[in-house]
Amino acid sequence: MSIEVLNESGLDVDVRRLSRLARFVMDEMRVHPQAELCIKAVDEDTIAGLNEQWMEKEGPTDVLAFPMDELRPGKVNEEPEEGVLGDLVLAPSVAERQGDEAGHGREAEIDLLTVHGILHLLGYDHAEPEEHAVMFGLQGELLDKWRAAPERA
Repeated sequence: MSIEVLNESGLDVDVRRLSRLARFVMDEMRVHPQAELCIKAVDEDTIAGLNEQWMEKEGPTDVLAFPMDELRPGKVNEEPEEGVLGDLVLAPSVAERQGDEAGHGREAEIDLLTVHGILHLLGYDHAEPEEHAVMFGLQGELLDKWRAAPERA
């Protein structure tokens, strides 16, 4: 797996941890071992510009997902597709505010946003109540497994 993590946010971000988390999620979701992913941590101005340009929404957001080859989770007994999963853009300063509001801090919020973004790259969505239940349930399961494996965190 090729996972590139870039920190252009101006804040301290544990890029090695993000890379390990992304690899863990992609393994759990049975993404092809040679799939490619780029995660970029940026400042609020940068993500606000991307949010306006691509989502037609004003202001900064926490995470944006840009899928490339429309890869989907692998199924048991099937070979997963090879290709480029896509790009995630995270705003650590937004994550810090959200993590403080949620009572779990910036690192846990960045973990949540990373898992959330990868699920979007894999085709999951939460626009409809049924989709929301599936995506957020899976997101919770993945985060619980990640936290339960201290050698990964």
